Amino acid sequence: MSEQALLLVNLGSPASTEVADVRRYLNQFLMDPYVIDLPWPVRRLLVSLILIKRPEQSAHAYASIWWPEGSPLVVLSRRLTDAVRPYWKDGPVELAMRYGEPSIETSLLKLADQGIGKVTFAPLYPQFADSTTTTAIEEARRVIRDHGLSIQLSILQPFYDQPEYLDALVASAKPHLSQSFDHLLLSFHGLPERHLHKTDPTGSHCLKSSDCCQRAEGPVLASCYRAQCIQSAAAFAERAGLRADQWSVSFQSRLGRAKWIEPYTEAHLEELAAQGVKKLLVMCPAFVADCIETLEEIGDRGREQFIEAGGEELQLIPCLNTHDQWVQALVDLCRRAPLSL
Repeated sequence: MSEQALLLVNLGSPASTEVADVRRYLNQFLMDPYVIDLPWPVRRLLVSLILIKRPEQSAHAYASIWWPEGSPLVVLSRRLTDAVRPYWKDGPVELAMRYGEPSIETSLLKLADQGIGKVTFAPLYPQFADSTTTTAIEEARRVIRDHGLSIQLSILQPFYDQPEYLDALVASAKPHLSQSFDHLLLSFHGLPERHLHKTDPTGSHCLKSSDCCQRAEGPVLASCYRAQCIQSAAAFAERAGLRADQWSVSFQSRLGRAKWIEPYTEAHLEELAAQGVKKLLVMCPAFVADCIETLEEIGDRGREQFIEAGGEELQLIPCLNTHDQWVQALVDLCRRAPLSL
């Protein structure tokens, strides 16, 4: 029986906090047509404008959360890979990043050089989005095609509703939820609204009513990021025993002037403070590893904004990272990954 490798895939990070490295990373990330889905000339112009000031700003933000070992996202992803290895008995376990290093190309070529013909490809994104899941899968297919690799992919599907994932999420948050707090905010990464319209197979459901995400099912739910976030949050809250008034959902990390999915985290933080919330817990279930969006955007800037608006304490609940129950859940989920045709 041939070996089946496991390739864990996350978003990626600049190689360092130097402005040049951050600019290189941002250019690769933002020029991805699945991230900024505009025609190439328009995308090139827009990204070039963004790269005038953004790299220096982002470099400062990265520097504020950088660890001695490197980028938190990469370090934590490597630790997760190491934690998974003893449980994956079918073959080698490797890590890849969609942007930066180790790249998907580097990792797939490494596995091919070892004679591996089957790879379970695991994008570490609980919810589906073209800008995360699809672009990672398409890059893997490009590498296999361009290099003529004899590799079959089994692909981990979005796992936002899987009991193993939800139970691990509750277990990781439990120490924080067992203390006294006023409110829990589940802040997911945002997307431009046009991304939802593009992936709506009916062309007539997404964002057509205030409760469209709660009612989404079947093919609509399978491709709607916002619906998966909201339904995932509701399932988590139910498992955690939270009342409806104890939690809410928002979306962070907006970029540019396009309309993004709402409610916006920045605005919601101020609303919660105005409503009298003093101790706020925040978790970010779109990420399985802590990164600049959790540690700096929420843990630093979000905390400062909430306190300036009248809150007293914002406590960031860590991502799943290398939580024991998450490690086992991930292995179980990957074992069920279907063969890609």
